[in-house]
Amino acid sequence: MTRFLGPDFLLDTEPARRLYHEVAAGLPIVDYHNHLRPEDIAQNRSWESLGEIWLADDHYKWRLMRWAGINEERITGSADFRTKYNAFATALPRALGNPVHHWAHLELWRYFGLGGTVLSPETADHCWEVAGNCLARPDFRARGLLSCMNVELVATTDDPTDSLEHHRVFAAETDTELRMIPTFRPDRAFAIEAPDFTDWIERLSACARQPVRRWDDLLGALDARLDAFLAAGARAADHGIDCLEAGEEVSAVKLDAILSARLEGKYPDESETAAWRSALLIALGRAYAARDMVMQLHIGALRNTRSRLLMQVGRDAGGDSIRDRPIAEGLNLLLDRLDRSNELPRTILYALNPALNPILVTTAGNFQDGSRAGKVQAGAAWWFNDQLDGMQSQMTQLSQMGLISTFTGMLTDSRSLLSFPRHEYFRRLLCRMLGRWMQDGLVPNDFDALAEMVRDICYRTPHAWFARKSVDVGTARLR
Repeated sequence: MTRFLGPDFLLDTEPARRLYHEVAAGLPIVDYHNHLRPEDIAQNRSWESLGEIWLADDHYKWRLMRWAGINEERITGSADFRTKYNAFATALPRALGNPVHHWAHLELWRYFGLGGTVLSPETADHCWEVAGNCLARPDFRARGLLSCMNVELVATTDDPTDSLEHHRVFAAETDTELRMIPTFRPDRAFAIEAPDFTDWIERLSACARQPVRRWDDLLGALDARLDAFLAAGARAADHGIDCLEAGEEVSAVKLDAILSARLEGKYPDESETAAWRSALLIALGRAYAARDMVMQLHIGALRNTRSRLLMQVGRDAGGDSIRDRPIAEGLNLLLDRLDRSNELPRTILYALNPALNPILVTTAGNFQDGSRAGKVQAGAAWWFNDQLDGMQSQMTQLSQMGLISTFTGMLTDSRSLLSFPRHEYFRRLLCRMLGRWMQDGLVPNDFDALAEMVRDICYRTPHAWFARKSVDVGTARLR
């Protein structure tokens, strides 16, 4: 019988064990997409308890607890963190097969030295005490937790109106090798139909120090903020595209009219909204290409579907699902509009619906132009899919329809400072897949070649894409 989460967890061949233990395990982590709070890292935050650091923000755990029958008072409500933690300890033994069961134990074991302890109501007091004693130490503040996992870079997700003050403060420090950079996330600019769109435009105007009344004004303000992000170290943009629409190409005059009407309180119709979003994505895509920035597209979330939960807790509370609308034609058309003028940036495509992964891989293949290896990527299994079957399927399809050797690898997409063992989870699975290939004679018996692939996927490629320290912005402007 194989030991639960033992040293050779997932490593069922000798090549897999060697690839992980000799190659993957010691590589630094470049976490190029997450939702960590920059202020937590800049201020080197501390946490009072395991309940606080685990359950204050983690909607994966919240969702699991609701499924286990725990009431909202003990999840996101006014109950204290010890009560919430006890509720989670009751729920976790019922989560066998769910990745949260693996992740939670890897977090207990890797950070707090609780190897071999399985969380349950019977062990909850012991885990609470051990973790609490650790969290009271200076080396268990935010930066110590990242150092513990050999994290080299974290890329946070930030609105264009963010001041980036925490990134600047952190970057000015000289006593840490950790890097924290922002990521440009302009989703609010696309949500012209949202009730608070005009309020956001006012904040953008103030942040960019220029009024936004016309289409060109908006592009100028976003351009100014994009340059500020670059100066703060940003190397990528990220877009949450819940419903992909390749709207009609319209003139700047028409876009002026759409914006002017919206600022006066008139909401656009569906065709105008689609045209607005398409035009803005094309304009920003060109700006990213001019600056050699990476454009990430996260496609297909169906968000905040449970009204009562949204009213009670707010957004990002675990009430989201997978959207099942087609994307192939719209995605190819949008990328082609950028590629026609050779202004398609390096791009990573993610789909929440796993049935769409082959579409992402084949679409990425359509837009490889020989300028660099893997210019357009089918990105890592995302959100509901970053579990064993989802990651295995994504990597298998990428291997068979594209090139996994150019893959940018894993990211946490997490709000938790304790989420970094997910990189270990991914690396073990990657090594298992490659080890099985060698064991079964599907690839040459060349350990060194597979070791180089592991180094590329787990570190060198994401480092090259996201961790370079300088970029020439030239005189590029949004248009």
